[in-house]
Amino acid sequence: MAMKPSNNIWIRRQQCPCGDWKCYIQYEGDDLGSVSSQHVKSETTPSSSSSEAVFTPYVGQIFKTDDDAFEYYSNFARKNGFSIRKARSTESQNLGIYRRDFVCYRSGFNQPRKKANVEHPRERKSVRCGCDAKLYLTKEIVDGVMQWYVSQFSNVHNHELLEDDQVRLLPAYRKIQEVDQERILLLSKAGFPVNRIVKVLELEKGVQPGQLPFIEKDVRNFVRTCKKTVQENDALLNEKRENDMLELLEACKAMTGRDPDFVYDYTIDENEKVENIAWSFGDSIRAYTIFGDVVAFDTTYRSVTYGLLLGVWFGIDNHGKAIFLGCVLLQDESSHSFAWALQAFMRFMRGRHPQTILTDIDLGLRDAIARELPNTKHVLCIWHILSKISSWFSLPLGSQYENFKTEFDMLSQLESVEDFEHQWNILVARFGLVSDKHIALLYSYRASWTFSYIRSYFLARTLTAEFSLSLESFLKRILNGQTCLQVFFEQVSIAANLENQTREGMQYMHVKTGMPLEEHARNILTPYAFNVLQHEIVLSVQYATTEMANGSYLVRHYKKLDGECLVIWMPDDEQIHCSCKEFEHSGILCRHSLRVLVVKNYFQLPEKYFPLRWRVESSLVSVDDQNAQISSDGGAQAFHSLTASLLTESLISKDRFNYVHNELTSLLEHVRNMPVIDEYAANAAVNNISEL
Repeated sequence: MAMKPSNNIWIRRQQCPCGDWKCYIQYEGDDLGSVSSQHVKSETTPSSSSSEAVFTPYVGQIFKTDDDAFEYYSNFARKNGFSIRKARSTESQNLGIYRRDFVCYRSGFNQPRKKANVEHPRERKSVRCGCDAKLYLTKEIVDGVMQWYVSQFSNVHNHELLEDDQVRLLPAYRKIQEVDQERILLLSKAGFPVNRIVKVLELEKGVQPGQLPFIEKDVRNFVRTCKKTVQENDALLNEKRENDMLELLEACKAMTGRDPDFVYDYTIDENEKVENIAWSFGDSIRAYTIFGDVVAFDTTYRSVTYGLLLGVWFGIDNHGKAIFLGCVLLQDESSHSFAWALQAFMRFMRGRHPQTILTDIDLGLRDAIARELPNTKHVLCIWHILSKISSWFSLPLGSQYENFKTEFDMLSQLESVEDFEHQWNILVARFGLVSDKHIALLYSYRASWTFSYIRSYFLARTLTAEFSLSLESFLKRILNGQTCLQVFFEQVSIAANLENQTREGMQYMHVKTGMPLEEHARNILTPYAFNVLQHEIVLSVQYATTEMANGSYLVRHYKKLDGECLVIWMPDDEQIHCSCKEFEHSGILCRHSLRVLVVKNYFQLPEKYFPLRWRVESSLVSVDDQNAQISSDGGAQAFHSLTASLLTESLISKDRFNYVHNELTSLLEHVRNMPVIDEYAANAAVNNISEL
């Protein structure tokens, strides 16, 4: 049984971050349309029809294709204690193959073979006994539509039919799925004998001995075939990998002619072969100047063909969508390789470090980030952790797993560090996980993933389900059906083009409270950011305030649905700070702060509480680091006012919006192509704007 070639060169990384090579991950949620679910689908996986009721075939039964008929008959055969095989087919010049014969696996008789010229030839007993069970198909064309119908059917056997625990051992039903193939190869490379491999698989799957969908003989044949195939294909694979990497490098060089701001970097090994390679596009670099405060570095996929690790950098834009920032292919997962990747990315982004970086659990990556980005907060994506929970705990906990998962979800959202530490100990003791290695791993990383520890880190809403789905959607577009690195590169370049990245259309946003500060925010924020702020404004009216002696406020829900928050108000410089840390966490004011501002008779939010990354104009113009520094001066304020008015007027009709969008796009391209002017001219321009 040879390993089936994958239609996709990318698969999920299955090595567990606990460091135990014998432990591997099966990702929870891969059946929800994620990219990773595609690589585990095997040609032997039964369709949904196999789990449904299969009735006895009958003469005249119609099928769309002969494959559908074979699958139906095969499911019927398995449920009735036998298997089938394909026998004769008949072909004509006009219809092609117009007849298919499917028969019982014991149909016919073995023809005597010529005996080998050996002293004691092996005598193998044949299972064929002339059984007459069969299903014959005939093709016909009805109203121009081609179909197959059952022309003959017999279910009369001249042998005993097998019970369910016996029929599964017939060769037709003994299949090794791709995910099991990978595990078998890993254990075999580690030196496990076949009988030990089978025992490990039984333990990992939680089945009784002998209950796997294949037997030890199948594993032995698979390992032998793979070893032979690997030996034969190693040289060819190395040559193909070298050619693919060279083609990718040439594609990068060619891209510099199409995108002057495109950048790439690579390393070579001791044999002068391309080892690691990273790249980014002009659009991505410009987007980073605004949306580079928070970066998600996804390293969950690798090339099944060459073993290359894929890393993709993402940001979150002012519409809450994942935006492509860069890409890297690495030969291994070492701290050294990750360090080079981070260095390359920082060079691409002109040395500007993000405030926060989100990653999966990886010891080598954690060490590289600590060295290369010492001032950047490192956060572990909660959805990466949750995707591993089932693989880690569903088997040891059994029926208790669902209760554990519910409590784990609640625990990860606790706001107080003290509460987390207390509840964690209770959780571990209750489910008997004190000595579990994965519990120890999660606890050692707790300062990077639990909300109580990271609540003050700026994350710009990258931990929301919407952003996670947006990121998965982007990965799906660039990873589906790619068979070589050059095609993958072209697909990435198409998806990374800002014009091709889906954005929410400019829409009229209705006010819900009629409060002046809501009207003010609507003119400044994108629909996405405004909806988030509006939700907080609506909820703020349900909170009561109590002024403290020092001018601070205690804010609590009128029904005491949550705990009190302390809001500190500093009127001299219009600063407001809430103990919930929502603004520090997302860049959008919380309901508690908004309630205090209303009490203070504020009809507009202070300008500092409209971060540039959530503003409408960030969707239309790209500013560099220098321009971002003057976002609070008079010239920038004038631009904000003009763009807000322009947006309001353009939203009146679709024609107005299309006209403004086209004109601004042309204007932006024109400004980008202008030469850099001196400081005197820049100051004069700001003064002219201020006089408008």
